[in-house]
Amino acid sequence: MSGPTPSLSRMAVTAGAALAVFCGVLATGSALSGESASGVIPAAATPAADASPSSGAGARGGQPSFAVAAEPMRASKPVRLDIPAAGVKGAPIEAVGLNADQSIEVPSLERPELVGWYRHRPTPGEAGPAVLLGHVDAYGEPAVFSRVNRLKRGDTIKVGRADGKVATFTVDALERVDKDAFPTAKVYGATDSPELRLITCGGDFDSATGHYEDNVIVYAHLAA
Repeated sequence: MSGPTPSLSRMAVTAGAALAVFCGVLATGSALSGESASGVIPAAATPAADASPSSGAGARGGQPSFAVAAEPMRASKPVRLDIPAAGVKGAPIEAVGLNADQSIEVPSLERPELVGWYRHRPTPGEAGPAVLLGHVDAYGEPAVFSRVNRLKRGDTIKVGRADGKVATFTVDALERVDKDAFPTAKVYGATDSPELRLITCGGDFDSATGHYEDNVIVYAHLAA
């Protein structure tokens, strides 16, 4: 995308006590509904970090999963990411949390290959929705998630974990959503089965505001 250094850090929202999501600033809070804040591309607020899983195997914000996932794995921090269909190979992953203003920490633009794992959600492979976020570009150059919008149903995502195991996910769906219509419950709602969400910026870049207009979200389930 063209424009003045578009990045993840240009996405924010408030929800209840006011937290933010990504293009971004990913947010967490006790409420699911969100109201846009000024500054960055708004997306959505996440459920509280201690939210209990919704009932029903594979439920996602009260909705069934796209496919039956494999049995959950034990918790283990993610360390690298491979997405062959998106040209991502061995991308390093680091945990991100919340800043003092309750916005999510995002990977540094100085390291455009870096992926952030939101540590207040499950680790990839555990029951629940693991959330990974990455820049689409940085300083006018493609970043780690620059080709995520090309993913299709059935594509493979592999997450290497600190325990030496690899959580292999299969893509169920990809959607591009307007920043004001982010599907909060579907993305962040607790699930009983192991699922994965990738989040980045998308759509047109508005040079007047310095923001992308949309978010790109990938949904996947644990296959092996």
